[in-house]
Amino acid sequence: MTLRTTCALAGVALLAVSATLPARAQSPERAEVMHWWTSGGEAAAVKVFADRFKAAGGEWVDSAVAGGEAARAAAINRIIGGNPPASSQFNTGRQFDDLVGQGLLADMSSVATENKWASVMPEAIVNAASRDGKFYAVPVNIHGQNWMFYNAATFEKAGITEAPATFDAFFAALDKLKSAGVTPMAWGGQAWQETLVFDAFLLGHVGKDNFIKIFRDHDASVVNSAEFKRSVEDFGKLRGYVDAGAPGRNWNDATAMVITGQAGVQIMGDWAKGDFINAKMTPGKDAGCALVPGDAGYVMGGDVFVFPKNGSDTPTAPQALLAKTMLDPETQIEFNNKKGSIPVRTDVDTSKMDACAQKGVAEVRDTAKQVPAATYMISADTTGQLQDAITNFFSNPSASADDFIASYADIIGSAD
Repeated sequence: MTLRTTCALAGVALLAVSATLPARAQSPERAEVMHWWTSGGEAAAVKVFADRFKAAGGEWVDSAVAGGEAARAAAINRIIGGNPPASSQFNTGRQFDDLVGQGLLADMSSVATENKWASVMPEAIVNAASRDGKFYAVPVNIHGQNWMFYNAATFEKAGITEAPATFDAFFAALDKLKSAGVTPMAWGGQAWQETLVFDAFLLGHVGKDNFIKIFRDHDASVVNSAEFKRSVEDFGKLRGYVDAGAPGRNWNDATAMVITGQAGVQIMGDWAKGDFINAKMTPGKDAGCALVPGDAGYVMGGDVFVFPKNGSDTPTAPQALLAKTMLDPETQIEFNNKKGSIPVRTDVDTSKMDACAQKGVAEVRDTAKQVPAATYMISADTTGQLQDAITNFFSNPSASADDFIASYADIIGSAD
């Protein structure tokens, strides 16, 4: 959505949030932080930031708004309305382009240079957080977006001995789960979730180079390829493996279906792993993990925090302290262990992280496996158009793959 559209849609949410917000910060160390981390695993993770900031001499004022879109919209309204929080969460990518364009965010380059962030983060992450060579966002993690999570005990009961490594094996596993009386796919029927699954299938079918050609180069010829059509057809097959309650379901509710054995597999970013951890399931053991078939790379998503201007183009003292705290090496390990993601810093010791995180770290440290998420490369408007096309296709069993492909090609061909 554009900044204007986002603000219009968020008016009601803003009034509700503003009514409960504390007064503007008076003490130099006080920082109000807006975010959407409200699930069990997320709440445990954000508490790490709050506790570490307090230990560093700061005062964390928590402003949580459930749901990413609602939280971003409320934050944008606060920022353009002249009552910004000290910091606000966005996803890594282009979601905050309009705020940068309107000169509303502090340039965090001084803090980034002092702490040598650019030398310890993957280049794609640095680029996604920067505009014209200046840091306008502080990345705090890397979320793998093309994970399959499953309950190992549920797999065993269905006679599945290992995570499927090919799409044929994947659908065979879903059939076994269905025969065992288990909902095969834990499905969150929201546009962003369905797009995440589609993108994972797309990467597995077309490969890293073509994935990037689609989103970075807006190459519609790849969209019209046989490999793209196979990804669409396989994505459409998933309709037969989800339950009737899927439409509108939140991702963490879908994760709970896997945790409790009601469903077999969830394709989701590794923030879901935080909820498995919170449920006392060991990642890589009780909670199985594998990348979506195709072995084509690791789709790097993640979270950043932006720091709105407060009387100066540069960060205030509490903003600078908060940014430094979030990227402190020890904080990075503790936070990401709770969150399910991996550290955005590549220079920290990850040897004691869980088995799934170790897989992610290994993927990211191989530059050939680093795949920037689509949202790194396309605008929020284009993202919204693609999400609408994907969710409309999935929700309509009689939809034509060819018609969907034509629509997708048109959107990509005119993307900004």
